[in-house]
Amino acid sequence: MTLPNLISVLRLLLVPVIVTLIISGDDLAAFWVFVLAGLSDAADGIIARRFGLFSELGAYLDPIADKALLVTIYLSLGLTGALPAWLVILVISRDILIVGAVILSWVMGKTLEMHPLMVSKINTTAQITLAAMVLAEAGLELSIGGVRPLLVYVVAGFTAISTAAYLVEWLRFMAGEEAAGEPDPDAMRRAESETPKGNDE
Repeated sequence: MTLPNLISVLRLLLVPVIVTLIISGDDLAAFWVFVLAGLSDAADGIIARRFGLFSELGAYLDPIADKALLVTIYLSLGLTGALPAWLVILVISRDILIVGAVILSWVMGKTLEMHPLMVSKINTTAQITLAAMVLAEAGLELSIGGVRPLLVYVVAGFTAISTAAYLVEWLRFMAGEEAAGEPDPDAMRRAESETPKGNDE
């Protein structure tokens, strides 16, 4: 296993730790563990690019670790009342819909390789920013005033837009059209000669 993959596994192991800290009210520790997780995300990407340590496992492991961390943090912050329940439901529902679409494609015998859209990258950045600010406000006793409500609606907006974008691309793919930037044309060519197999986001 490569070093970037080991770092991604470490990020996965941090998930139950940060959830426990948030639920138990240890906000300061939760904030620093979140910072550590963020640094590990940057580190595995830099190392992989610098030393060419890319792997098929890493292509799945890194986004899974990122998504597991974000989803569980939002769920935990929702349970403690730090984030509104409707936002948590929106964020989690988006990921369930995307995973469900990939599984449905696989069941129907179509190979679908998802690549993040620009709006999805912006959405992820907004989600991370909101989670970090909420944890920093509680753990470092900062006051972000009216910034939090604004960020809540920014995250909600980008989550809804990215969900719609993925849905449109998925419908185009299922209808047999090539979607710009999604799915991978090479994957579609391979699907004609190989047994179809599903891929995650």
